[in-house]
Order: sequence, then C-alpha cells, then structure tokens
Amino acid sequence: MIQVTVAEAQKRLPELLALVETGESVEIHPESGESFVLVHKPKPDSGAAAWPGYPKAGSLKGKIWMSDDFDEPLEEFREYME
Repeated sequence: MIQVTVAEAQKRLPELLALVETGESVEIHPESGESFVLVHKPKPDSGAAAWPGYPKAGSLKGKIWMSDDFDEPLEEFREYME
C-alpha cells in the first residue's frame, strides 16, 4: 500500500491512478488525521453478471438427489420418539 499526503496525491494523481488500476491501493493522509484509501473497483460489463460465479435459480437441477425416505424417523431414535 502506498501512503501519501494530500499535497503529494494532488501532484502525482495520474501516476497514483495508474497504480490503482494495476491493483495497488493508495492511502491518502490529510492533516485532519483521517485516512482515505483509493482502490480499483472495475465496472462490470453491461451484459455480464458482476460476479460470473453467481449462482442462478435452477442451476443445480438434476445434481442433487434425496432418497424417498429422507424425512422418515430414524430407527436409532425410535425409543426417544415413543
């Protein structure tokens, strides 16, 4: 992480933005004592999902199987259920 003052950030803004685009983060420290961080947040394509791995409804259809007696009481617990 690169740390700069506000004055330095103003002088080097194009350079710092180029670094942020490559994945580097820049922390700016004003005199107030707070700090601000510049990070790159890429804009998603208009036709694509923001995260390509995002699950879609029905995407696991046919991949999950459940036995017919899934919700039947277990034999091991029969004495506790009587």
